[in-house]
Amino acid sequence: DEFSYRDPVDSSTTSQQGVRLLFADGSRIVLRLSGTGSVGATVRIYIERYQPPGDEYALLANATDALRPLVDLALHLSQVRELTGREAPTVIT
Repeated sequence: DEFSYRDPVDSSTTSQQGVRLLFADGSRIVLRLSGTGSVGATVRIYIERYQPPGDEYALLANATDALRPLVDLALHLSQVRELTGREAPTVIT
């Protein structure tokens, strides 16, 4: 879906904040543009994988490995490599 942001402090709403891909297991991919300058923008891709309680091994897994399937899907669907010419992100947090 295309999502909006509602500020909890002043109740203002900002629309067209990006695209969310919501999955049945509770995981999600969020893609949005960020930037306030007059030139360029930053493409932000947020990856969240839901892990139900009780699987201690999964909770201790390396984040890169655990998120890899969702990252690969996000890159494929967004075609960010093809559209930007970048093969790797400049920042990973």
